[in-house]
Amino acid sequence: MKAVILAAGRGSRMGDLTEERPKCLVEFRGKSLIEWQLSALRQAGIEEICIVTGYKRELLSSLSLVEFHNPRWFETNMVFSLAQAHEWLASDECVISYSDIFYTKDSIERLKTAKSDLAITYDPNWFDLWSRRFENPLDDAESFLQKNGKLIEIGKKTKNLEEVQGQYMGLLKFTPEGWLNIKSYLEEISLEMDMLDMTSLLSTILDRKGFVQTIEISEEWHEFDSLNDVKSVREKES
Repeated sequence: MKAVILAAGRGSRMGDLTEERPKCLVEFRGKSLIEWQLSALRQAGIEEICIVTGYKRELLSSLSLVEFHNPRWFETNMVFSLAQAHEWLASDECVISYSDIFYTKDSIERLKTAKSDLAITYDPNWFDLWSRRFENPLDDAESFLQKNGKLIEIGKKTKNLEEVQGQYMGLLKFTPEGWLNIKSYLEEISLEMDMLDMTSLLSTILDRKGFVQTIEISEEWHEFDSLNDVKSVREKES
C-alpha cells in the first residue's frame, strides 16, 4: 500500500503563516504538519509516499518524496491535484491524505482495514472540535449520514444536527479499480473537474449509486484550515 499527500494549495486562510511556505509546513507541537503525517503513515507500515505539490514546491524538496506536481495549483481544486498522482492510484491501493490535518497512526491503521474500493474516515465526536473552531459549529459543518459503514450523504449545508452524524477528516483510501472508475467519470466532465472539491466528488459518487465505506475513528485529529484553527488548538493546549 502507498500514500499520497495532497499539498498543492496556497492555504490563504492561514494568513501570514503561509505567506512564505506551504500549509503543510505550519508547525504543531514542535513539528511541521507534514512531519506528523509522514510519521503516522510510516508507523502504520506505509513506506512508499508521494506528495502532490504546487505552491512553493521547492520548500518540500528536502522531504525526498516522490513528487507529482500540479502546475495549475492556483486555479484548480483538490480533485485536479489528486489526478496528478494517477500513476500511483491506478497501480496500487493508496491512502490519500490532505496536508493540513494532524492524525495518528491509529487512524491510518483503521483506514487500511477497509475492504471497499473507496473508503473515508470520519469523526462521530466532531461537535466538540467544531465548537472550539467556530462560534456556531453548524456554520461550517456539512451533512454527513452513514448507515452500517456505508455513506448515505455528505457535503450539504445544514442547520440540523440530526443530519450530521460525523465529519469527514480528509483521509481516504482507493483501490486501483475504485480510482479508475472515478477517473472515467472525471474524463466525462472534463473542464468541470478543475474546481471540483473532494466532498463534491464523494457526493456525486453517491448520486451515481456508488459505494463509499465509512471508517469511524476515535483518535485525536485536528484540521488547520484557518488562523482560527491554529488559535483554537493553542488555546486548548495552553
